[in-house]
Amino acid sequence: MPEKRDYYEILGVDRNASTDELKKAYRKMALQFHPDKNPGNKEAEEKFKEAAEAYEVLSDQEKRAQYDRFGHNGMRGGFGGSGGGMSMDDIFEHFGDVFGGHNPFESFFGGGNRNSRQQRVFRGSDLRVKVQVTLNEISSGSNKKLKLKKFAPCDACGGNGAKGSNAMSTCTTCNGSGQIRKATNTFLGQMYTTQTCYTCSGDGKIVTNKCDNCGGEGIFKKEEIIDINIPAGVVEGVQLSVSGKGNAGRRGGIPGDLIVVIEEIEDKDLKRDGANIIYDLYLNFVDAALGAEVEVPTIGEKVKINIPAGTQGGKIFRLKNKGIPQLNAYGKGDQLIHINIWVPKKLSSEEKRLLQSLKSSASFKPDPTAEDKGIFDKVREIFR
Repeated sequence: MPEKRDYYEILGVDRNASTDELKKAYRKMALQFHPDKNPGNKEAEEKFKEAAEAYEVLSDQEKRAQYDRFGHNGMRGGFGGSGGGMSMDDIFEHFGDVFGGHNPFESFFGGGNRNSRQQRVFRGSDLRVKVQVTLNEISSGSNKKLKLKKFAPCDACGGNGAKGSNAMSTCTTCNGSGQIRKATNTFLGQMYTTQTCYTCSGDGKIVTNKCDNCGGEGIFKKEEIIDINIPAGVVEGVQLSVSGKGNAGRRGGIPGDLIVVIEEIEDKDLKRDGANIIYDLYLNFVDAALGAEVEVPTIGEKVKINIPAGTQGGKIFRLKNKGIPQLNAYGKGDQLIHINIWVPKKLSSEEKRLLQSLKSSASFKPDPTAEDKGIFDKVREIFR
């Protein structure tokens, strides 16, 4: 599969482009590559859909921030490649404001019998759910099955809201177009405006006998199981957009999106710091003085590390590539093991006597060297 192009590059705008600049750039590309202007040209059609995909993301403030931070990985499950599977009519409905609320190609390139594109298409509302993930799932990525109660197309009427095939008629007010054109006399002459038909609410059709199951709405509540792919490296608060998995639109409209908000489940042993994992290892005085082989937890497994004799409290060991994968980059973080020397809180009389006998030994007299750096120097050195 070819690598997806940068959305800003597709529209030919800077990364700090304003909303108006994005809209102008998209309109220009849509006019240039529209299939009516390029009949039979598959390359032009793909560029038309590619521009729609880029504009869909960058025109939405939340999605744009997500894309700026994580790139295409942050859009997984979202609008998708090549227009996200939307038809031409869906694109016109989704971005009608870019062209003044109607399809500009009707007047530019002909196609006067496309009244269906002028009809109002109801869009379902978005659904927002929180999904909890463990550190293991964040590290490797995961698949979640979500059971959601949402609006779906009515099974009885197929989503059109009518009771039977003869229970719908064309709206006589707008003649099925869904819009009414009005002429207004001004000092500049006669001005024409269009507005949504007040009789059919822009649908172009009237339900004469409503479906008993959905009351004429074309949608009803039902449970649905949806598979969600969680990419490796996600962080707390990341929002993943799954196109078309929200509530169904009324009367055969297009569905909304499913917004998945990531929540991290805190691990009892390992702490996350970006792509790095931090573990506090507590050593008893004897192991720190004599050296030892100890077992420490990492993501998904336990490993053994060697503790050199004379290890001081505050020392940091690094396990390379034992951290979290970068969401929008190559490589993984590291695991940092912070050494803590455990000092007994209670001692027996014999233990006190032994320690007192060692206290006067030369080896037990503090004698820090240049290698025994403070904690800030150690942390700075680790990340240098």
